[in-house]
Amino acid sequence: MNQSVIKALKLLDYFTEDTPEWTLKEIAIRAELPKPTAYRLLTSLEYCGFLRKIKQSEHDSRYQLGVKLLELGHRVADQIEIRKIAKPFMEQLGERLNEAIHLVTVEGGQAIYIDKVDSHRALRLCTKVGKRSPLYSGSGPKLLLAHLQEDEQATVLQTISHPFIDSSRVKAELKLIKEQGFALSEGEQDVDTTGVSYPIYDYQHSVVAAIAVSGLTSRFEGDNLLRIQEETRKTAQQISSALGYQIN
Repeated sequence: MNQSVIKALKLLDYFTEDTPEWTLKEIAIRAELPKPTAYRLLTSLEYCGFLRKIKQSEHDSRYQLGVKLLELGHRVADQIEIRKIAKPFMEQLGERLNEAIHLVTVEGGQAIYIDKVDSHRALRLCTKVGKRSPLYSGSGPKLLLAHLQEDEQATVLQTISHPFIDSSRVKAELKLIKEQGFALSEGEQDVDTTGVSYPIYDYQHSVVAAIAVSGLTSRFEGDNLLRIQEETRKTAQQISSALGYQIN
């Protein structure tokens, strides 16, 4: 573990409702840190937006919590809200298809699986809630990547280091996903598995998550694949409507 990061984040715990402001000297004393160390940690937190410094005089500055924490809090609240709303629809879809259903969002430049409904089959996918994945691998992550801004896409594509994944091919695939409205992947995260994903929109017409159905490739063929796609598409629409999305 990075002890400097841990020490810096622990300083945020001192900012409470009763004591919302601290000076450098006060923090150094409270945290039992040398003043230069406390200054370095506070400056790093300020640079990242977790704290903001209010200069009251030439020799006195006070620190308060920054707006970055509010932004992160909203993200957490949004994820909780999406999970709460999406869960019953995911369970209904799982009963109809008897395949694994995932809810995927973007966080920190990666895809994160924030909820899951298991199938009742003997052979199941072992995806865990909280799993992180590159945005260029799997139907859910790629669908989310396809709906990011071009500069954000370019940043992600530059991080591809896999010897068998070509960024230009992924870029072309993202364009196709955006045009057709869904993503399909085969064997990208697990061998002999297929995934189908559709976007979930919020009231601002922004893609906030992907609903992904995954299972053995042998079950994702022909008419059954068409059925899976249609059921997943309808479920994505239902969740979007519940989030306030309205088609113009």
